[in-house]
Formats: sequence, C-alpha cells, structure tokens
Amino acid sequence: MRHVPVATLRNYLFQLRSEHVMAFDDKAPNPVDLHVGGRVRMRRKFLGMSQDGLAEHLDLTFQQVQKYERGSNRISASKLFEIAKALKVPVAYFYEGYGEGEHPDGFSESASEQSVHSFLMTAEGIELAEAFPRIKSAKHRRKVLDLVRSLADDR
Repeated sequence: MRHVPVATLRNYLFQLRSEHVMAFDDKAPNPVDLHVGGRVRMRRKFLGMSQDGLAEHLDLTFQQVQKYERGSNRISASKLFEIAKALKVPVAYFYEGYGEGEHPDGFSESASEQSVHSFLMTAEGIELAEAFPRIKSAKHRRKVLDLVRSLADDR
C-alpha cells in the first residue's frame, strides 16, 4: 500500500470541493427571483406580517416563504398571485424597480443603492419609512435629516 502525504490529500480534497462548488455555481439564484423575493419580504415586513403568518395564508411552511424571499426557490405564477392577494398588492408590485437604471457593468444598483435597499428591508428601515412622512412640519423633518446626517458623519 502506497502512503500519500496528508498535505497532498488536503490539497486534493480542497480541489475536489472547489470544483464541486464551481459546478453548482450555475445554481445561483436568478436576479429576477432575488428581486421578486426581496419585494415579497419588504411588503410582508411593511405590513408587520411574520413569515409564519404569510405561510399560513399560502398554506406553506415558513421555510418555503424564506426560500422565496431569498430567491433560492422560484415563485410560480399562481403562487405569486396568491402572495399578491395576501400582501394586498398587484402582482406587478413585485417587479417594480427591476432593471431600471441599469449600469453598464451589469449591476442594476450601485453599492450605496443596494445598502439603502437592504436597510429599507429591515424592521428599523420600515419603521423609519413609516414614521418620517407622519412628521407634519417640514422644519422638523429637516431637523431630523440634519440629525441623522450628523450622526452618520460621526463614524
């Protein structure tokens, strides 16, 4: 029996694992599925609905809702119609903003736009987006913006 050095085995296993990952890289979520899933998540959170709550409306598990929101599972047309009814929006809502302002490098959003979008999908982002327009005074809204800018610059 021939002995192979451990380092050689490690390198071989690493190479196999890398090839395996690369072979399945084409299974990455489609950008449209990511966008639609993100819009489902944003609307659900905006309504204050949990994944369990949406899953119950759709007769699914919360794990399936998670997969839809992450874009790892594609949403069928009939299921998207049900989701739209549960979230009280037209089906077109889920496609809004997709492909707008595409950049030549192939990315649909700049890094700062992606950061803003990600923030708006958090509970804090939704709460802020709901509360800010309720400030009636333009002067007070300006002061809030100035405060936020000054705090952001303090980093």
